[in-house]
Amino acid sequence: MEVKELLEDAIEKFNRKIAEDEKMAAELEGIERTIVVRLKDGEAYHFRLENKRATPLEEGDTSGDIEIISDSETIVALFNREMGPMKAIATKKLKIDASIQDMLRIRKFF
Repeated sequence: MEVKELLEDAIEKFNRKIAEDEKMAAELEGIERTIVVRLKDGEAYHFRLENKRATPLEEGDTSGDIEIISDSETIVALFNREMGPMKAIATKKLKIDASIQDMLRIRKFF
């Protein structure tokens, strides 16, 4: 799967989980964030967390509250659980620019 498809699938799964998990939905009450995924090959995608759900994925770059910078190979490896996020960060294959609270929230997404 390509990065775009992986992100779209993850958004769909996230929204299903929120719809089924009242506790998780409550944690997102009033949270509005823009999440940007920038790939080193120039591709960029973004979506928003709002109204207790993730909006559909859009192509293109924008400024975000949570910015994830990596390459396609690393993103695919993370989704396939071939690499853990801590290893990706330690080896500088993944950079996440976000507040501590947002980083804890995004863990639930990936």
